Amino acid sequence: MKRQAGVAAGNADTARAAVEVLRAGGTAVDAVVAAGFASAVSELTLTGLGGGGFLLVDRPGERPVVLDAFVAAPGRGARREPEMAPVTVHFEDADQVFHAGWGSVAVPGCLDGYLAAHARWGVLPLADVVAPARRLALEGSVLDGIQAGLLVLLREILLLSAEGRELVAPRGELLARGQRLHNEAYAALLAEVAAGRTRSLADARWAAPFAAAAAAGGGVLTVDDLEAYAVVERAPLHLEHPAAGVVTNPPPSVGGSRVVSALAELAGSGDDDEGAWAHRLAAALVRISAREPGAGPQALRGTTHVSVVDADGTAASMTTSNGSCSGVFVPGTGVLLNNMMGELDLHPEGLHALEPGTRIGSMTAPTVVRSADGSVTALGTGGSERIRSTMTCVLSRLLDRGAGLEDAVRAPRLHWDGGRLQVEPGLAADVARGLADAYAVQTWARPDLYFGGVHAVRRSSDGTTTAVGDERRGGVAAVVEL
Repeated sequence: MKRQAGVAAGNADTARAAVEVLRAGGTAVDAVVAAGFASAVSELTLTGLGGGGFLLVDRPGERPVVLDAFVAAPGRGARREPEMAPVTVHFEDADQVFHAGWGSVAVPGCLDGYLAAHARWGVLPLADVVAPARRLALEGSVLDGIQAGLLVLLREILLLSAEGRELVAPRGELLARGQRLHNEAYAALLAEVAAGRTRSLADARWAAPFAAAAAAGGGVLTVDDLEAYAVVERAPLHLEHPAAGVVTNPPPSVGGSRVVSALAELAGSGDDDEGAWAHRLAAALVRISAREPGAGPQALRGTTHVSVVDADGTAASMTTSNGSCSGVFVPGTGVLLNNMMGELDLHPEGLHALEPGTRIGSMTAPTVVRSADGSVTALGTGGSERIRSTMTCVLSRLLDRGAGLEDAVRAPRLHWDGGRLQVEPGLAADVARGLADAYAVQTWARPDLYFGGVHAVRRSSDGTTTAVGDERRGGVAAVVEL
């Protein structure tokens, strides 16, 4: 049997961290945690220790587990109303006001989640898992086109604080594609993590300055919030599809349940012709896109994903997010914080209406598929409210249409936005016409990051491994010979 492992992630430096750890003898979980630490540098605007996420771990012969390390509402013991800075972000076709600053910061969970995952499933010393990220922070991550474009898009947020200006505009000009982004303060924090001297942002060294900066800046995050935060272990949702067993993110996240619902509806569509299947797919997307009261978020903007399957068949699928960034940092750490309390679509009852400690809703749906032929596939995506559509499109092509992994990821996608069916180019002309006859359709000129970025790895029963990074979001993949 072949001894291969696979990695798929949203950036080359993120993927390289995972590969290095796999080659050193690490598990899929060691590798995904290494990628998480590294992505705080290489995908600064999308993720980091100041955000939150979900990790699905599926080991052969064991029950799969989801670690919920998503952000929580702050405000335990706070005696003030939060203050947020409205910031206008200039998109290509429109301007949009975001809320940033200290009042937008939710209690982060990524550091706690990474360390909990390593403690439970890791085999390498923590210092070895952290090392690639620490080196990257010191040497700098070369900005690719996606990451450089995000710096431009979010520049008004990123330049709010002195720490942000030093990080992304160290010489007064915003860093550009091909230049290196360094984060020496983050490297110093990782040295503390590697040595076991920092186990959480609730540690005494960080918690008091963190909470004091929040209070001074108009936020409501407190030491009590940090100390009360805990990673939650959950049983994943399970769908026994005719082609495979599917496990994904359970409530209180809503993305996984919508994807499972759509897949159950589409099961049996494998015998349909492409046009009939596309109509069934569109109908399922319309149904799962309905906004039920309290269903949760419709936009989680800054999100990324990494998938790893190791040579023993353990699958790790992790989606993390920093929202659209707050522009403020945990003092002395280089950790850019989330703005989840300022994302209007995450709070249908109103900003800061949640009780302190409540997990904020998420559409993320890290997923693992185990097929009857013995193969295992890990996949997931960023993409805000498009996550449910993106995952349904790719999974249905895999399970119902029998597509290969790369074909399923590259194939055109659909998304129902509440009024129109958004359609990527590439459908057969008769299929596209049939959809246009049934729906108000907007056809895109080219594949776009609007439709997510599915990074996926499959290991077959003989050990042969395939990895696919989605080009829509700068995806990079690698297969490692062990």
